Amino acid sequence: MKLHKLFALLFLTAGVALAVTGLVYAQGATSEAAASGFKLIGAGMAIGLAGLGAGVGMGTASAAAIGAMAEKPETFSKSLIYIVFIEAIAIYGLVIAFMIMMA
Repeated sequence: MKLHKLFALLFLTAGVALAVTGLVYAQGATSEAAASGFKLIGAGMAIGLAGLGAGVGMGTASAAAIGAMAEKPETFSKSLIYIVFIEAIAIYGLVIAFMIMMA
């Protein structure tokens, strides 16, 4: 439980730091370099968080699917559908990252 609180505090600190950085850059003259930098940060966060979520989901769902198939082999097709939906989350993150970079 302590590790969970540490990660929550770490992500909260990173979010506040990124928000404050955006406000600081907004005070100065806007430059193309700052705008492209924020685009890259946003695209990286989109693909990174989508990949992280898909990886955690894939690990838990795959373990459960293998356990279910060991008991009843006819559950293979249902398990495969859930795994495909989880993989789609990572693909959505990749598409959003490309949309951010091309905007």
